[in-house]
Amino acid sequence: MMEPILTKFRNRIAPEIVGNIERGLNITPSQIFDAERARIELYKKITAFFETHDFLICPAASIAPFPVDQRYVAEIDGRPCETYIDWFSITFALTMTACPTISVPCGFTSEGLPVGVQIMGKPRGEAALLRTAKRFEQAVGISTQLPITPREGV
Repeated sequence: MMEPILTKFRNRIAPEIVGNIERGLNITPSQIFDAERARIELYKKITAFFETHDFLICPAASIAPFPVDQRYVAEIDGRPCETYIDWFSITFALTMTACPTISVPCGFTSEGLPVGVQIMGKPRGEAALLRTAKRFEQAVGISTQLPITPREGV
């Protein structure tokens, strides 16, 4: 599906994304089926988790916000990232479960940069998730400080 976009706009697409698309063009049906089987196993595990839990709450990102001119994060806590997407893998890991997930603000770093958490709900639990996210935002009480105005050099 991305091949026509790559053909037309290759010179305007980040090299990392070009690499992703090119790798995708070489995936076999067998590899797709293997990935879907892994995704099914992940779904089974998260369904089992929700038998005893109402929500899963975790960070929205692995690191604090970084300068916009920095393309991606090369390391986290001194450990090199294997790929350019490692720093936000927590977001797509939750997305792969097919469960409803929302990101909400929860505070600021010591430098005043925003920090958020993700709240994941049970399968087909969008209404309960939205109610909980609203309650969470009210309890944290930072909505009057948002949105923030981006600063130069941050």
